[in-house]
Amino acid sequence: MKDSRVSSAISHWAPRFVSNGVLLADFEEVTASLERWEDWCAAWSARAALHEGLGKESFKQGFKLTAGEHLVRAAIYYHFAKFVFVQDLKQMRAAHMKAVACYRDGVALLKPPGERIEFAFEKNKLTGILRKPNAGKSPVLIMAPGLDSTKEELHAYEEPFLARGIATLAIDGPGQGEAEYDIPIRGDYERAASAVVDWIEMRKDLDSKRIGIWGVSLGGYYAPRAAAYEKRIRACIALSGPFEWEKIWDGLPELTRETFRVRSHSSDENEAKQRAKSLTMVEAAPRITCPIFIVTGRQDRLVPASHAERLAKSVSGPVELMIVEDGGHNANNRPYRYRSRTADWLAGQFGLPRI
Repeated sequence: MKDSRVSSAISHWAPRFVSNGVLLADFEEVTASLERWEDWCAAWSARAALHEGLGKESFKQGFKLTAGEHLVRAAIYYHFAKFVFVQDLKQMRAAHMKAVACYRDGVALLKPPGERIEFAFEKNKLTGILRKPNAGKSPVLIMAPGLDSTKEELHAYEEPFLARGIATLAIDGPGQGEAEYDIPIRGDYERAASAVVDWIEMRKDLDSKRIGIWGVSLGGYYAPRAAAYEKRIRACIALSGPFEWEKIWDGLPELTRETFRVRSHSSDENEAKQRAKSLTMVEAAPRITCPIFIVTGRQDRLVPASHAERLAKSVSGPVELMIVEDGGHNANNRPYRYRSRTADWLAGQFGLPRI
């Protein structure tokens, strides 16, 4: 019998792994080998190391693009080794740092390459990866991960935007990725977004008049929250975000609740649930005046589609709501339904030609 936490991870996140870069054979083989949740991080790290080795060997042979492809895949695997493995922080952080290093080295070799950036945030700093599709002055999309995702996992989501001439800036915000150890999750994500926009305005190769923001899962709360208060953001895409995080707390998987506890720097679940109350769109949603595209899956077991419907009804600006009737959380089981469509929509908002 598999550990219930292993079964839960497979049940809730299998489509996410495969649609975001994990090869199906690897997913099946690694998860089939697991019976105890305690072995999750090590098993995925071992498979990640295989791809990392392929990348390093390709680089030695002078095949830099191939090396980059292998290293990015390794980074995704290391990420999934750590994504909710919060009961062993030492092991989790080791896998995380491998994900960061492999992605930094791998994406720098791809087309278009990725540039690691840092920007000030209050008394700390936040990190991101900027990818530009061309040498000109590009519109830019800030990309916000969710509760258990990081900037490294957003790689597959970036591709349709880059193909349409939009630069992508995937970030680790408060409680996310490289920031999760020092900066807790916070409801006012607009503060982090404003720091990113300040940084964008200093770049001569980015068009600060055409800034969008995108978010997935809990990032689907962060993105519209930021758009409500940071008016330099001109368009927003929200995937499967909660309208009020605390309202769905009791129905979340154990791994998800514990991950929020750790990344909100809460001492116990009761404190975490209280902190969850700060993640609300009740007052923020009517302040959204920029165009927004909202995506949800009708079969979402984590964040009910009703949250997306409520957001769509509450905003003040133009809104497009896509409900993928057979879609699960983030419609990761049906990525072809919305990924290209949202990129086309954003390109239209930025006045880019249809291609």
